Amino acid sequence: MSRQQRIDQALREAFAPSFLSVLDESRNHAVPEGAESHFRVVIVSESFRGAPRVQRHRAVNRVLAEELNGGLHALAIEAWTEDQEPARQAILASPDCLGGSKAEKRAPQTDGSR
Repeated sequence: MSRQQRIDQALREAFAPSFLSVLDESRNHAVPEGAESHFRVVIVSESFRGAPRVQRHRAVNRVLAEELNGGLHALAIEAWTEDQEPARQAILASPDCLGGSKAEKRAPQTDGSR
């Protein structure tokens, strides 16, 4: 089972979401092909009702603790309740990573730009 499938299954079991999207965004980053290291989760569940954003994120992180300790490098989380779902639709996909791999050596900038 892939990491994406494990994340999907764990979140479905924990939160019974009405909407769940688990996107592997590893290809947007300087990682080896098939790394499964960067994910974006959009989840809509009534179990988040009354919880502030940080508590929602902590709840997702607790459910995915094993993945986070086992090679999952980055996890972007959007956690909503049913009445907040219209806002979910306005979320754009994460941008491509602009950084390079740590193994890449960059020439120093001499023109003052970054």
